[in-house]
Amino acid sequence: MENEDLFLIEKEAEAHLLYDGRIIKLRVDDVTLPDGKPSKREYVSHNGGAAILAVDDEDFVYLVRQFRYPYREVIYEIPAGKLEVGEEAIVTAERELEEEVGLNADEIIPYGMLYPSPGYTNENLYIFLAKGLKQAKAHLDDEEFLNVHRLPYEQVLTMVMNGQIRDAKTCYAILRFAAERHELCH
Repeated sequence: MENEDLFLIEKEAEAHLLYDGRIIKLRVDDVTLPDGKPSKREYVSHNGGAAILAVDDEDFVYLVRQFRYPYREVIYEIPAGKLEVGEEAIVTAERELEEEVGLNADEIIPYGMLYPSPGYTNENLYIFLAKGLKQAKAHLDDEEFLNVHRLPYEQVLTMVMNGQIRDAKTCYAILRFAAERHELCH
């Protein structure tokens, strides 16, 4: 943290749990602002998640399409899921790749960690790349309904760039993959 950032820090005065759900917790905490004044911070507390971009040897990407209730829309996404308490992100990513898409991978490469929406959640979302794909058996969770799509990488990149794919984790993963393929980052 840079020295000038120290003057931006808010301090928790008192934490309040309003809702303790299966996936999220809703909190409203009393905080002290950097100028000493009191305020409140509402946020969703989340265990975190992991997502995995699966690209096969023929340069096809595996995406899932599922209905996302908050948007009332069926969207494209890379396979992803919630971290179980104490679970390592790579384990979650491997599990979701098999459960949702029916694939295992010889190689899983960390692609970093994102803050999906820092204005209202503390979720850490870990992203991975899967290579050396092998067929396995998909086994969706009881309340999970989705379709798997195997699409050419270039088509998926175009879908991200033209706004057809709007899911942040998927956009990040595809753009990172594109940057590495075109040697834009080192």
